[in-house]
Amino acid sequence: MEANVVVPYQSFSTVLSMRNRKINTNYYKYKKISSCSICCVLTKPLTSSHNHSNYVYKDNWFDHLAINHLSQSIQATTGLRNNKSGYEGLVEAARVVYVNFNSTHQVNLVVEALQRAFPKPILSLLKMLLPQSKWAREYCAAFTKVFFAWLVGPCEVKESEFNGRRENNVVHIKKCRFLEEINCVGMCTNLCKMPSQLFIKDTLGMPVNMVPNFDDMSCEMIFGQDPPPPDTDPAFIQPCYKLCKLSNKHLRDCNSQMKKKDVES
Repeated sequence: MEANVVVPYQSFSTVLSMRNRKINTNYYKYKKISSCSICCVLTKPLTSSHNHSNYVYKDNWFDHLAINHLSQSIQATTGLRNNKSGYEGLVEAARVVYVNFNSTHQVNLVVEALQRAFPKPILSLLKMLLPQSKWAREYCAAFTKVFFAWLVGPCEVKESEFNGRRENNVVHIKKCRFLEEINCVGMCTNLCKMPSQLFIKDTLGMPVNMVPNFDDMSCEMIFGQDPPPPDTDPAFIQPCYKLCKLSNKHLRDCNSQMKKKDVES
């Protein structure tokens, strides 16, 4: 436990730690604290760069079926098995991909696993029935909200402007279940963002840009929008969490580590 000082800042009450640590000066400013203005509270020490969710997942039979099917598809693609079940088994299958393959192979393996998980004839039929249109973009957003909450957590469809018109083509993931479990920026970008964007574009002909927010672990899937190249995508210059759940200690951000590993491979 530690004592923290509550200092009013404009219309907000900002909690500043009494420990000497770096603060973003664009948002907060140190103030000289007099004895009469100190109000101390006891809080737990910060253990990560984000707050853990109190949301409890109650997977139903369909959720369990989908989770295990995707987990087995990844394991069959890599040839590396684990004995865990449920979402824990899915996360472990993803972790094994991340620690054993370079970033290019990671993306390709997950795309292959997704192709294995979803029958190609159905995907081909959907691609034929869903040409680029407002209806197709809104359908993809609604479908994702209803049928993929088991993977990413609770989400909602939001409106955005597309070519001068308002459309319900954005899926807002309130707090990504996968990112919260793995607690690793590199696994998010290499095992979810990149392969999902490629898979959806290649199989359905639908461009989608996934925009993760690593501060609150939310994410937006913008259907109909092409993602930026990785070398200009802000997601790929984000440093990893201090308490990344991978066993190795990060001396640099995960994505930089993967690029370095690619060169060495």
